[in-house]
Amino acid sequence: MFAAGAAVVAALSASAQNPKYIFYYIGDGMGMGPVVAAETYNRTVLNSDKPLTMMQMPVVGWSMTYSASSKVTDSAAAGTALSTGFKTKNSMLGMDPDTVAVTSIAKKLQAMGYGIGIGTSVAPDDATPGAFYAHVPNRGMFYEIGSQMAESGYNFFAGAGLRGLKKDGKDTDLLQKFADNKVQIVRGPEGIKEINSDKVLLLNPKGQYDWNDFSHTVDSVKGVLDLPLVAETCLKHLEKTSPDKFFMMIEGGHIDHALHANDGGTAVVEVLNFDKALAVAFDFYQKHPDETLIVVTADHDTGGMAIVSKGDMKNISYMKVSKGAFSEYCKAMRNSRMVYTWQDMKDYLSENLGFFTHIKISDKQEGELKKMFDDIFENRNSSADEKTLYASFDAFAVKVFGIYNDAVGLNFITGSHTGNPVPVFAVGVGAEKFKGFNNNIGIPKAIFETVTGK
Repeated sequence: MFAAGAAVVAALSASAQNPKYIFYYIGDGMGMGPVVAAETYNRTVLNSDKPLTMMQMPVVGWSMTYSASSKVTDSAAAGTALSTGFKTKNSMLGMDPDTVAVTSIAKKLQAMGYGIGIGTSVAPDDATPGAFYAHVPNRGMFYEIGSQMAESGYNFFAGAGLRGLKKDGKDTDLLQKFADNKVQIVRGPEGIKEINSDKVLLLNPKGQYDWNDFSHTVDSVKGVLDLPLVAETCLKHLEKTSPDKFFMMIEGGHIDHALHANDGGTAVVEVLNFDKALAVAFDFYQKHPDETLIVVTADHDTGGMAIVSKGDMKNISYMKVSKGAFSEYCKAMRNSRMVYTWQDMKDYLSENLGFFTHIKISDKQEGELKKMFDDIFENRNSSADEKTLYASFDAFAVKVFGIYNDAVGLNFITGSHTGNPVPVFAVGVGAEKFKGFNNNIGIPKAIFETVTGK
């Protein structure tokens, strides 16, 4: 308790100064449910002697997320609120409800000489990162968003891939716009070694998750970027190109994808991965405590995930495949001319989810799974896929992961966003401004106040 109290005093006393280094971390969809689940896994299964990095921060609050058009926001309206301090309608990005452009905290700080870095585990033209540089009436205007990214003058961008390379089925000049604005595009972990420009766009390798996201952490896809690497690369680049002062926004976009899928184990692993990326900023803060501010929050809650009494979180340790990757495996089986048996599937489920070996599957559950397997994969009967915001899941995968969620003790109330409040964590210069109740539009305003003093 004394150590925690001392940390609070240090954080609050630092507020007498203005921060030179600002880190803004946003967990997409990361309501309190996923945070608590990840900390529970961290404590009870990983046996960590320290809580999550975000939970080591002395200032804690919570934030409302409703938009100007709905009690349940989408990521575009929430991103706009978190970046500009203005509520807007769902689907709108960097504009107020009357489609008037509003200025982000990143753009304001850039005008004051701060270096700017924006990184995400999803596409860099997605809603949350786009809210920090773009102004469009609809988040799906990828060419326009990408063009504004190229023209922003920011020091660093990172994400999976650009989605504005084609428009109306035709190639666009988007890559040329980046070249004209002297933005160097590099790809994959190997491409980081090639960075030699003040302005950089880091993307996934071509053909490897180079459209929407990096791939889920649990799937262990080789050669793709990951969020801790993006955070580390962004920080190093800003230290090199703007050492005196910088602003860095990092988004854990994969958390939201897992929660939309109602994939509890994957969501927990993604929160842990986000927290590992946050540790990059926290380590920097510990070296520069009187010059740094870190703010962590979420744009909204997704799924309404909660820990329930049944199940055991240690079963997440046996997970080697996300619901999305397993669904694609099932679809490939359905479309293959090869003959697969129930034993083939049992072996796969045992190796990749711990079914039958570590996770007890009752005779009734196995009977239901085998019947469904026979209908879909052997008899080739059609089955309706489950569609969510980002994916379409094979019906067999939905059944399997329903059983899996019960086995780990995680339940969902929806596959969409909720209006639940989200957590806020802060440490460093001005951290006290984020304590207690927040509305998401107040967060960027408070960050700016720490810089200007007004």
